[in-house]
Amino acid sequence: MDADVTDSAGTPADPDLPAGDTPQGRSQGRSQEEPGATDSKEEPEPGAVPENDAPQDSGDEGEAGAREDSEGDGGDGDQHGSDGKSAAGAQTWADHPKDGSASRRKRPWLRWAALGASFLVMISAGAGWWLYKKLDGNITTDTSAAAELKVYEKERPTPVVMDAQNILLIGSDSRSGDNREYGRDDGGSQRSDTTILLHLAADRKSATAVSLPRDLMVEVPKCRTGDDKETREQFTQFNSAFELGGTACTIRTVERLTGIRIDHHMVVDFNGFKDMVDAVDGVEICLKEPIDDKDARLELPAGRQTLNGEEALGYVRARKTLGDGSDTERMERQQRFLGALVNKMQSNGVLLNPTRLYPVLDAATKSLTTDPGLDSLRDLYDLVRSMRDVPTDQVQFLTVPRQPYRQNVNRDELVEPDASELFKQLREDKPVAVVPADELKEKEEEKEKAQDEKPDDAGSDSESPTPTPTYSGSSAADDLCEQ
Repeated sequence: MDADVTDSAGTPADPDLPAGDTPQGRSQGRSQEEPGATDSKEEPEPGAVPENDAPQDSGDEGEAGAREDSEGDGGDGDQHGSDGKSAAGAQTWADHPKDGSASRRKRPWLRWAALGASFLVMISAGAGWWLYKKLDGNITTDTSAAAELKVYEKERPTPVVMDAQNILLIGSDSRSGDNREYGRDDGGSQRSDTTILLHLAADRKSATAVSLPRDLMVEVPKCRTGDDKETREQFTQFNSAFELGGTACTIRTVERLTGIRIDHHMVVDFNGFKDMVDAVDGVEICLKEPIDDKDARLELPAGRQTLNGEEALGYVRARKTLGDGSDTERMERQQRFLGALVNKMQSNGVLLNPTRLYPVLDAATKSLTTDPGLDSLRDLYDLVRSMRDVPTDQVQFLTVPRQPYRQNVNRDELVEPDASELFKQLREDKPVAVVPADELKEKEEEKEKAQDEKPDDAGSDSESPTPTPTYSGSSAADDLCEQ
């Protein structure tokens, strides 16, 4: 029988026919032990390091290799485990549970810490997603305005500076629903109580907000009504455009008036403004005289004080009992208050603190209707983030140059060429400057005096750099208590 094995498998010491090359050879290597193989394993070549004398930390691979060379697939290792090699090198599965159990007994807190951290991450991610979806769902998308603007695309201005943005902010004065407490309910019809053209410079180093008087006489183009009828083109007061044809009609009226392409629009109602003021814990103002305005539901003492949302709304809407009762003064008051609101949001770190920013975003989004380009929380966040580094003294507010309309002093008309110059600066993304009205008046008087004293043969103004156009207005850095 021994001869048969040798003839079929070859002599183990013969390198040309090593044992174990075939399944048959490996099986026979397990069934019997060849003397030649044993001799070759126990007599290493000169200078070689015996496997049994190798360092313990690398012995796993060496021992496995020695068993494969001498025993086929290592069947003898099961029979000779008593030599201690398998136990010392932890080569069997029986050794691992004992070692792992000892490790777990020594450091059980590591597992619990990992589980706790994973649980907190899951909870935080879930809460963050829920908050995001809640804010995102608050926003109302105005698809009808976008559809109508597409119909009149050929009439709209072409953008001049692509990275600059022009956003039309519309404050609705509807008295329906939650807003009925601020006046009579006229069946839900509405006019634009406040309209502001917000220009964001391409480099995002300045923001200019231009108020358009609601009583300004303008050309309102043909617009489609809610029942799909078309109004006639007419010369009328500005805020009637919103009543006739909604947001799209207002946008087209502003574009025709200014030549500026409107990129986005937002419509905000009264309650949104109130809630935003409450979300930043009120805004501080100073009053030279007390206010008692029953129409605005406002009664305030003179002096420095912080207004909550309800008081702030009455303050920016009051008209008849403050100053000369004009809409122009009310717009200036609105601009200063908005500047103070922006200043507080930046100075208190609201825009950089997610915990404080959330209530502001929640209040804003609940009352916000916008075009599809700004109807997600991500879009609004990107817009706010692009503005948060704008210096407060470069967040400027002004009213388009206007004067009483010649045929009706209760209406307004543009002052030219000042208005056209302002629109050109914004359209081309060039800077404008604002100063208080009294300071602007002094500058204009000084300019006129210098022109009168200038010799007739003096060089023309074209030889000197063109000065930045200056208008009456304010900035977010202004202190309302120093007005």
